[in-house]
Amino acid sequence: MIKVLITDDHPVVRQGIRQILEASNDFFEVDEAASGVELMGKICANTYSVILMDISLPGRSGLEMLQQIKSFRPSIPVLMLSIHPEEQYAIRAFKLGAAGYLTKTSAPDDLINAIRKVVNGGKYLTPSLAEYLASQINTDTDHPPHHALSPRELEVMRLIAQGLSPKEIGSSLTISAKTVSTYRERIMLKLQISTTSEIIRYAIINGLVA
Repeated sequence: MIKVLITDDHPVVRQGIRQILEASNDFFEVDEAASGVELMGKICANTYSVILMDISLPGRSGLEMLQQIKSFRPSIPVLMLSIHPEEQYAIRAFKLGAAGYLTKTSAPDDLINAIRKVVNGGKYLTPSLAEYLASQINTDTDHPPHHALSPRELEVMRLIAQGLSPKEIGSSLTISAKTVSTYRERIMLKLQISTTSEIIRYAIINGLVA
């Protein structure tokens, strides 16, 4: 029996994943969490074979939650799910301890195969991600400036680039507008830019927003 905890703030997404798992030939016991807070409560009270977690969660981002999970329950494999292309977040997720990374456009069979792989102690990389990583071997080893951003700073930058105000970003991430402004200042310092328009331009040029 593979015990799976699906963590996503969208009920439709959780239900869709549940249906995929229950329709497979494997034996899954499925539980759900709608937020990082609920997830931590679940793993404190229960034992799971694998956690499927959206990278964009309300409150603390999925990447921040990944760090917390790995410090609290390092033996539980975490499979990250995202609407964002692999090259944007996958490497960062793996560095933080993820066992695998899938986009939400992946086929159901890919999800099942990924779960099988990580519960048996492996790492799951899609062929496209493996190809991308291989292509980086022969490129310049210098990383772009946004690789120095923390997971929360990267999330704030992405929301700024989407045109959200500090108040809207604060509401989305459950932090104050003042804290958002602090993150904005850190982002500009690390990227060596000085205006919000430059943040937006940088995010677009580097493919950090759709």
